[in-house]
Amino acid sequence: MTDLLGEMRSTHNCGELNAKHIGKEVVLMGWVQRRRDHGGVIFIDLRDREGITQVVFNPVKDKKVHEKAHAIRSEYVIGVRGVVDKRPEGMVNPGLRTGEVEITVVELKILNTAKTPPFLIEEQIDVSESIRLKYRHLDLRRPRLQKNIILRHKASASVRRYLNANGFLEIETPFLTRSTPEGARDYLVPSRVNPGQFYALPQSPQIFKQLLMISGFDRYYQVVRCFRDEDLRADRQPEFTQIDFEMSFVGEDDIMGISEGMIKNLFQDVLEMEIEIPFPRITYADAVSRFGLDKPDTRFDLKLKDISDIVKDSGFKVFSSVVEKGGIVKALNAKGCVDFSRKEIDDLAELVAIYRAKGLAWIKIREDKWQSPIAKFFTDKEKEKLAQRLAIEPGDLIFFVADMPQITNEALGQLRNHLGKRLGLANEKEFRFMWVTHFPLLEYDETEKRYQALHHPFTAPFEEDYELLSTDPLAVKSRAYDLVLNGCEIGGGSIRMHQRDMQEKVFEALGMDRKTYEEKFGFLLSALDTGAPPHGGIAFGFDRLVMILCGQPSIRDVIPFPKTQKAACLLTNAPSEAGKGQLDELSLKVKMLEP
Repeated sequence: MTDLLGEMRSTHNCGELNAKHIGKEVVLMGWVQRRRDHGGVIFIDLRDREGITQVVFNPVKDKKVHEKAHAIRSEYVIGVRGVVDKRPEGMVNPGLRTGEVEITVVELKILNTAKTPPFLIEEQIDVSESIRLKYRHLDLRRPRLQKNIILRHKASASVRRYLNANGFLEIETPFLTRSTPEGARDYLVPSRVNPGQFYALPQSPQIFKQLLMISGFDRYYQVVRCFRDEDLRADRQPEFTQIDFEMSFVGEDDIMGISEGMIKNLFQDVLEMEIEIPFPRITYADAVSRFGLDKPDTRFDLKLKDISDIVKDSGFKVFSSVVEKGGIVKALNAKGCVDFSRKEIDDLAELVAIYRAKGLAWIKIREDKWQSPIAKFFTDKEKEKLAQRLAIEPGDLIFFVADMPQITNEALGQLRNHLGKRLGLANEKEFRFMWVTHFPLLEYDETEKRYQALHHPFTAPFEEDYELLSTDPLAVKSRAYDLVLNGCEIGGGSIRMHQRDMQEKVFEALGMDRKTYEEKFGFLLSALDTGAPPHGGIAFGFDRLVMILCGQPSIRDVIPFPKTQKAACLLTNAPSEAGKGQLDELSLKVKMLEP
């Protein structure tokens, strides 16, 4: 069989040649970024994943090779052999690592031709994301995406080196398992050899990593694929990657310490940046009180203030009635925003409405008066108290939301984040970490009229709250912890329950009877009876973390072959219909439901 390359093999990549290589014969291979013909001399920008090198076909140097180069077009795959020369005076390109030199070609091999691509393989292109995803193999040739994928590799390698060095074992867990309630919908896989039965793809390795602790593997990790059939957005995908680890005989401080060391090491390896540890900590209650959300962006100081005590008897009945019914009224001082137009304020009202707030009240603070439809309802004493608590000054714009606590906090918290971005309050080059701790163990689902686990049903409550499970479940605090970076949750974990009686008590608080939890989790409960050590762990959203490291707005830009927001792969046209023969083998028949 003939080798198309013959004796030609790359000696360097397209991003490493410089003045030190002048005079040396080299071989480069790659894709043609662009071709330019300057008075008979042909210039080619040759590209691979490491960069671009300019190669030159000069008829004076080699007429035959020069004639052959006339056939070259963009995205052709070629190999060249030539000598590294210094670029002529005034032709140096400081924007390229190879900008001091060029290759004078003496041998050319056209390894493959290429049709005109549907978009230019360049950094800035005016083309829709759907087109880019349909031709993802071409999109991935662009330098920005290649840098993202290379950084992803470096991040994965850094994590593995760190955890290996700290005594962790990388152990794989199954992809085909049973469906267990963990929050989102499972992806189901029909079994051919067990007709009518289904596997589920794992939302996380949660139960298996706990079983590994019970098996005696006291330090486990994986960089693992997980699957959730949920509504998508910029930082979600139906299949995603976690950095997942678990430890035995540990408490919260041990898990946090290992996590902080891993993050510090990661930023050093990937960004050559020093991160200060330990990270600050804040309780869930304090985070929600001050920032409205349990994942606060602490790069800016805009905080929520509870003013319920000031307005509970005010003449503004919207506020006073909410407080009377057990709700709260909170305010946010947008410093210097007094000149926001009415349309801008109305747009912000639409924003908080997304989070179920019934309205957004406001007051503009002028030099001589408070300007607002609601200002007349406050007494001078109430205004004085508001001015003191909210640090009001002329030029400020005060926003108010009055509703039940969860709605008020979330709506104003989202408004806070929006204003932080809009007003440029956050330094985009800064990385602010924060541990959030002491989450509620349970939350009440008004739709299903039952309690649900805020994280998952294996999270341990604090020992002093055990008795509250029977009397006041919503007051129980959990030994859970989230790591937040710039307002984005990048990791979450907990200390687990390692005793069967406590695990059963939590299942019962979640509304499961013995038959239900034995059916779904009997294997775990039996394992807990065999001498389970105290254990805990954490999972980091690897895609989300890489997205932040790359400074990208969407995890789709750091995943090689992502899905759209409708969970479709435009490149392969997945999902697709299955053939009748495949369905028959699986004992399945498709019946479309009415929308």
